[in-house]
Amino acid sequence: MATLFYGSDTDPIVLPDRLMGYIKVITSTKLRRGESFTLTWTGTADEAGRSTIWLQPSIPLRFVFDAVEPEQLAGDYLRALADQANAASGLVIDTRTWEAAEGASHAAAARTTRTAGRPVRAA
Repeated sequence: MATLFYGSDTDPIVLPDRLMGYIKVITSTKLRRGESFTLTWTGTADEAGRSTIWLQPSIPLRFVFDAVEPEQLAGDYLRALADQANAASGLVIDTRTWEAAEGASHAAAARTTRTAGRPVRAA
C-alpha cells in the first residue's frame, strides 16, 4: 500500500500502489502546470463515506510507495483519469471499483485499436 502525506496532516492517505501511481502522475502534471484541483476518494476500509482534498502547488505532498519499482500504468485509464481531473468535479476515485474501471478502459481502448481503419458496420 502506498501513502500520500498531504500538507501538515499527520494521518496519511493510504491506497494501493498502482492506484497511487495514477494519482501521482496526474497530480504531478497538473501541479507542474500550476493547476489546482480536487481529489475525492471513497470506499476505503478506514473511512466511511468520502473524503476530498484540494490540491494546489503551495501545499506540500509526499508520495511513499511500498514497491521499489514503479507500477505499470495503463495509458488509456490514465487519460480517462486526467480528463476527469480537468472537469469541475475533479478527480473522483472509488477504491472498491477502480481496478474494474481500469480494466474496462483498457479493454475499450484495445477494441478501438483493433477496429481503427476498418469500416464499421451498422447493427
